[in-house]
Amino acid sequence: MNQKIGILPSTKMLMPLDIQMFAKFDSKSFNPQAFAHYVNRVPNLKRNELLKSGALRSNTDISNMFSNQSGSFYGRIPMFGNIGGTPLNYDGQTDITAQTTTTYEQGVIVVGRAQAWTEKDFSYDITSGVEFMNNVSVQVAQYWDAVDQDTLLGVLKGIFSMTDTGSLDFVDQHTFDITTATDKKVGATTLNSAIQKAAGDNKAVFTTALMHSQVATNLENLNVLEYLKYTDANGITRNLQIAQWNGRIVLIDDSLPFDETTETYTTYVLGSGAFSYEDVGAKVPHEMHRDPLKFGGQDFLISRQRKVFAPYGISFEKKSVASLSPTDAEISNGTNWIVVNDGNGEYFNHRAIPIAQIKSLG
Repeated sequence: MNQKIGILPSTKMLMPLDIQMFAKFDSKSFNPQAFAHYVNRVPNLKRNELLKSGALRSNTDISNMFSNQSGSFYGRIPMFGNIGGTPLNYDGQTDITAQTTTTYEQGVIVVGRAQAWTEKDFSYDITSGVEFMNNVSVQVAQYWDAVDQDTLLGVLKGIFSMTDTGSLDFVDQHTFDITTATDKKVGATTLNSAIQKAAGDNKAVFTTALMHSQVATNLENLNVLEYLKYTDANGITRNLQIAQWNGRIVLIDDSLPFDETTETYTTYVLGSGAFSYEDVGAKVPHEMHRDPLKFGGQDFLISRQRKVFAPYGISFEKKSVASLSPTDAEISNGTNWIVVNDGNGEYFNHRAIPIAQIKSLG
C-alpha cells in the first residue's frame, strides 16, 4: 500500500499521505511542491521525575565556594559532628574530662557538559522558510533536564557501588533486595521494611519513591497504591494522578534502572534534600555561531553547563577521574565515592542519609 502515516496540523489526527509527496534533505522531511510549515514535534517521552521529586536542595556553601574560587572544579565542605561521650559520675570524687566534636569533610565536584546543534541554510530554503533552529532552541532546557536526570542516576549507581569498608554499612543497610526472596515482587510491606532497614526510627526522613511503571503496575494490581483525591466545584470527588505508597509520594519513570539480564528493577526512595544542587554556571552558557561557507551556510547553537550534584553525607573523592570534569562512567564508579568521615575511622551516621534502593523483579 503506497501510503505513509502523517500528521494533520490542525487536529493532530493521523491521516494517510501519499509517500510520493515527500523527499529528504539533511534528515528533514519536506514536500517539494507545497510543504510550508512544520507544526508538530516528535514527543519527548522522558519524564525526568527524579528532578521533580524534591530531592534536590540548593546549597549556599557550594555556591559560595565555587563563586569565590574562580575556575575551581572540586572543593571540600566542612561538616560538623555531634557532641558525644559517656556521662561521668558526679560524686565529688571523679574528675570531669572534656570531649571535643568531630569534623567531617564532604568532597564535591563540578560536572561540566556541552552540546551543539547545527542547521543548514538550505534546509530553510528547501522547506519554504521553516526555521529549524527555532525548533532546536525551544528544546534545549528539556534536553539538559534529561542530561541532569542521567547524571543523578549515575550518582545513585556510584554511591550504591562504594567499596570503602566504612561505607559498606550504607550500601548494605540502604539496599532492600527481594530478588531472592519467596515473593520477588514489591508488595504492601516492601517500602516500609526497606526504609526501616535503612534508617530505623528515622525512617520518616523518606518522602518519595521513584519507580519503573512495571513496579507501579504491580502495586496497582495489588490495590496498594492510594491515589490522592480532590473535590471539584460541583462537589464531585475525583482521583488525582498522584499516588502514595505507605504514605510516600510515588513518581513513575521508565528511565529508572532495569537490568534486562536479571530482570531486576531498581526503585529509589529519597527524602527532601537528599542531594545538594547548584548550577555554578559557565562563562558562556549559550551562544550562536555561523559558518557562511560550509554547505552553503549553516548556523550552530552551542550550549554549556557546569553543575554540582552532591548526595547528603557522601563525599566524592575523585580517586579515578582523568580530567577536570567527571565522565558518566566516572560518576558511576563506586571507588570515587565514600561516606563522609573524619579521616580517623569515624563515619557520618548512615541512618541520616535519606537515600535507599529496593531491588525487585517487578
